[in-house]
Amino acid sequence: MNAFRRILLLDVGTGNLQSVQKALEAVGAEVLRSDSGHDLPNYPKIVLPGVGAFGDFMARLRRLGLEEPLREALARNSTLLGICVGMQALFESSEEMGFHSGLGLFKGRVVRFPQRPLLKVPHTGWNELIVRQEHFLLAGLPERPFAYFNHAYYCLPQQSENCIAATHHEVTFASVVASENLCAVQFHPEKSQKVGLKILQNFVEWQP
Repeated sequence: MNAFRRILLLDVGTGNLQSVQKALEAVGAEVLRSDSGHDLPNYPKIVLPGVGAFGDFMARLRRLGLEEPLREALARNSTLLGICVGMQALFESSEEMGFHSGLGLFKGRVVRFPQRPLLKVPHTGWNELIVRQEHFLLAGLPERPFAYFNHAYYCLPQQSENCIAATHHEVTFASVVASENLCAVQFHPEKSQKVGLKILQNFVEWQP
C-alpha cells in the first residue's frame, strides 16, 4: 500500500463516519478511524468530517484532546481534508448559537445564511461548484460539477485566495477552500456520487 493512501479518519463523535469511511475505501484508501491524537503522527493524511452544531463539534474535539496533536501533525506537513462542519472548524470563529472559537487555521468566520422570504435554510440538496482556481482536489471534474449540501451556516474566508470554488444560494459562498497542506469542502463528498468520489480519490492519490 502506498503510504500516501493511508488515511486517518478523525472521529469527533459527530458525522456520518461510516459513509465517509466506505467512500474513502472505495477509492483505494487504507483507513483508520480514531478519536486518539496518538494516532496522528503515523498518518500523512487526515480527514476531519463533522455535522451538527459548530460549538458542540469544537467542544468534543477539545475534550478528546485532539486540538494540539492536530496542529502538530499539520506542522509536520500532514495533509488535512475537512468536510462540512469539519471545514467550518478550520476557521477562527462561528456565530452559530453564540460565539465559538475554531482552530483558526484559515482566517475568517462562519456565518448564517440571511433571513429572506424565498431563501431556504438549511441549504439542502444539489448545487453547482463554481471553480475559481486549479487545485489537485478538483482535478478531473466535469465542466459544471454538482455536489450535495446540507448546512445553515457558511464560511467567509478573510483571504480570497483561500477560496478554490464557490457556490451560489442567494449569496455566493466558499464551498471549497485550500491553503498549503489544508483543504476543505462544505458539501458532503460521500453523498455527492461521482463528483464526490472523484474529489476523495484526488485526495487519496495526491502526493506532495
